[in-house]
Amino acid sequence: MKRKFSRREPTIALINIVFLMLIFFMITGTIAKPIEKTLRLIETEKLLRIDPPDALVLHQDGTIKFNGDNIKNLQIFVLGNHIGKDIRIVPDRNLPANELVKITKELKNFGAKRVFIVTENLVQ
Repeated sequence: MKRKFSRREPTIALINIVFLMLIFFMITGTIAKPIEKTLRLIETEKLLRIDPPDALVLHQDGTIKFNGDNIKNLQIFVLGNHIGKDIRIVPDRNLPANELVKITKELKNFGAKRVFIVTENLVQ
């Protein structure tokens, strides 16, 4: 007489996987603690905006400044002091994206090592 083997339900394995995923996400979610609710962050809306001293500032009208000075030729700017170095760009929010991409490519072609785009980071 042959024995009939009962097939195991695959749902047990799926439940185990879901349980392990739940534990994983609970642990990884607690690694970075959230900001305390009683902590009040500094508001910078009314502060005078000062451009970072080590960054190229790209204005909406296409003007490029470094340390407050107008930059008319990016190639001369890079070859002057920044060849093989990292360059930070602070673009105006209203600067067209294609203009930002064009300037970034030019900086790389003229010898910049890497180009970083500095953005606003809002914590809410």
